[in-house]
Amino acid sequence: QAQLVESGGGLVQPGGSLTLSCKASGFSVENFFMNWYRQAPGKEREPVAGIRADGGFTNYTNSVKGRFTISRDNGESTLSLQMHNLKPEDTGVYYCHAKWWISEYWGQGTQVTVSS
Repeated sequence: QAQLVESGGGLVQPGGSLTLSCKASGFSVENFFMNWYRQAPGKEREPVAGIRADGGFTNYTNSVKGRFTISRDNGESTLSLQMHNLKPEDTGVYYCHAKWWISEYWGQGTQVTVSS
């Protein structure tokens, strides 16, 4: 059974850092484009960062450029998101996502709260 499990969320003060991790199981991530999405309270889910299957291409939403870094380790079937200089507007549930052709998987999400 294909599964994505996120970890690493929590409460952090503005300006702080967190690293999110996503562990895949039940399928091989080698061909999948993987993404981090987030959903703030009362808002729609939005893409935050994405990384190509070989790790050679990444993209970010404008609001996190220069602060967040997405990476992956296909051998360990993991996806990571390093987040620095966090802001209150980064608060939300962060979801791991994998997509290849018609195959698509979502994790259950991990809560990130940025507050003093």
